[in-house]
Amino acid sequence: MDVKTGLFYLFSAVLLLAAFRVITARNPVHAVLFLVLAFFQASMIWMLLEAEFLAITLVLVYVGAVMVLFLFVVMMLDVKIEKMREGFWKHFPLAAVVGVLVIFEMSAVLMGGFTVSDHPKAVGVAAQAGAEVSNTRELGLLMYRHYIYPLEVAAALLLLAMIAAIALTLRHRKDVKTIDPALQVHVKSKDRLVVVKMATTQPALPPDTGETHSGENKV
Repeated sequence: MDVKTGLFYLFSAVLLLAAFRVITARNPVHAVLFLVLAFFQASMIWMLLEAEFLAITLVLVYVGAVMVLFLFVVMMLDVKIEKMREGFWKHFPLAAVVGVLVIFEMSAVLMGGFTVSDHPKAVGVAAQAGAEVSNTRELGLLMYRHYIYPLEVAAALLLLAMIAAIALTLRHRKDVKTIDPALQVHVKSKDRLVVVKMATTQPALPPDTGETHSGENKV
């Protein structure tokens, strides 16, 4: 086993461990930090595959921007896990039905397979003898042709993460002033604006003499 293979197994092991800790960590901040570690290990695997552009993009975009934003959001939400688990078994039947439905639909799509066109433009340029190879293009063709099933699974996981993020923000708090969108739609102008009729001219006030003020001062 050469050095490159050993590094691949090392990065893959740390990546799997970090990904497992993301879903098992009780503290949301710890889960985000483990996800950052997983992204770093994935970036190192991209480097071993000589996909330098994707490796540096993964670090700059996901670790440097997206994950930092996630970390700030998680810390600001102050999610209380114990309180969230109070109604777990109450909503479990509905969640189970939705989960089984989604799994059935995904299985039906994945079992049917995808028809990939064999157009000459869809064939990798590496097959052309003597042609210059673009690792980014070859990686895209390989991902969307041979690894389309794992890509669909990853898309479903991202959808699940988006729904979970929305569910975390839809908390009913007493200190937040919210407005019902239905009331905003059905509001009328007469309910918001009241026109008061006033005379165009007002009588002049009597002149204020200084004697009153001097008398008040003396008293």
